[in-house]
Amino acid sequence: MGGKAEIKLRSTSRQRPASRAAGHHVVVEVTETAKLALPMVLTQLGQIAMMTIDLAFIGRIGPEALAAATLAARVYLVSLTLCMGLMAAIAPLAAEAFGANKLAVVRHLFQMGLWAGLVLSLPIMTFPLHGEQILVALGQAPEVARLAEQYLLGLVWGIAPAVGFLAIRSLMGAVGRPEPAMWITVASIPINGLLVYLLTFGKLGLPRLELLGVGLANTIVNCAMFLVGLWFATMWRPFSDYYVLAHFWRFDRRAMRQLIVVGTPISIGFLMEYGIFSAVALLMGTISITALAAHQIAAQVADILFMIPSGISMAVAVRVGHAAGRNDRSGIKRAGVVAILLGIVIAATLALMLIGARFQIPELFLNEATAEQGETIRLAADLLWVGAMFFITDTTRSIASGGLRGLKDTQVPLLCALVCYWLIGFPLGYVFGLMMGLGPIGIWIGISIGTTACASLLVLRFHVLATNFVRQSHA
Repeated sequence: MGGKAEIKLRSTSRQRPASRAAGHHVVVEVTETAKLALPMVLTQLGQIAMMTIDLAFIGRIGPEALAAATLAARVYLVSLTLCMGLMAAIAPLAAEAFGANKLAVVRHLFQMGLWAGLVLSLPIMTFPLHGEQILVALGQAPEVARLAEQYLLGLVWGIAPAVGFLAIRSLMGAVGRPEPAMWITVASIPINGLLVYLLTFGKLGLPRLELLGVGLANTIVNCAMFLVGLWFATMWRPFSDYYVLAHFWRFDRRAMRQLIVVGTPISIGFLMEYGIFSAVALLMGTISITALAAHQIAAQVADILFMIPSGISMAVAVRVGHAAGRNDRSGIKRAGVVAILLGIVIAATLALMLIGARFQIPELFLNEATAEQGETIRLAADLLWVGAMFFITDTTRSIASGGLRGLKDTQVPLLCALVCYWLIGFPLGYVFGLMMGLGPIGIWIGISIGTTACASLLVLRFHVLATNFVRQSHA
């Protein structure tokens, strides 16, 4: 009996240090993920702040200008999305190389990302330059399409520098130093606002350019952000130690192939996400103007809140990439699980706040207290209730997708998005909303079910891949 008690005591004493060590690793992972994600989240929110300021000034021009700017922004963002996937692929690939201390590979990936962005920007510019024809072909009013073309003529020249800054952001995130990108973005907010004001309304002797001025102001700011970011990347330590522009003209076929293989599914996935909400907006438009307005309010709130899981998703891609580069198989699983749990806690907290303020939030988007506006507020409040649940599952989906990007797994998440959004979510939304008569609520419920299915599949996929890595490490 004494021997058995002694063996049990020894076993317990060994388990306690192991348990404390595991707890310590989790605390460290939460801290490192939060430190990495916070600047990324603030950078994303900074971009949203600039867009919001632009819309505030455009609204002073007139309602037609605001409608035109909304349409133009769709054309611009769809064009930019074609490059975004390749730029997003830089972060996990370079993070893995950084974790393996292969700094030359980090440099080559960044350089090929810049080259890819520059080459793709040139043909992509043709879409905004023909924005009026595209919008008219899609059934938009000719006058609104003409105004949108003015905005796009100012925006289009900023595509290449915007893509270049995305590459710089990915590089900085990959090496665990995203702060300069945040500083640049935050500093650009007041500069962008001032330039938009001066060029839009013709102040200080400048010509009144209205929508063209808003677009040109954005282009100037994008160029400045890229140049300042490039200065940080080449002159500021620790980035200067990587010599990111050394042998810039040398083409690295392997790095370019990696970016294309990993990045192309990301770009297509982004397009599918934008597409599903555009399709939902079309469905709302078939119900009523009130339904469309309420949907736009709820969707805008979701877009703003989504910047938080988006930042965490970028961070987990880097953390998983670092662990993979170090061949830290257990660290891969820990990074993903901790990020997903952290995101769920944050999303649940924000969802509760969203539910509590669901009637007050729509009032911020509406000016006049009319009966029609009251109906819009009530419907938007109902959509925000459903959207709160959607936000939690979409957060889980986004972060799990980021963890898979860290493992260079982007094709399966694309397939999951195709199936869950377009073969499950959208058809269910159509059935619930239009065929069963649930209206806008039914459409959002259908999309939420599709998002939940996608989140579940991606979490399962990450668990399987991470567990296989863990098993390999013990083999």
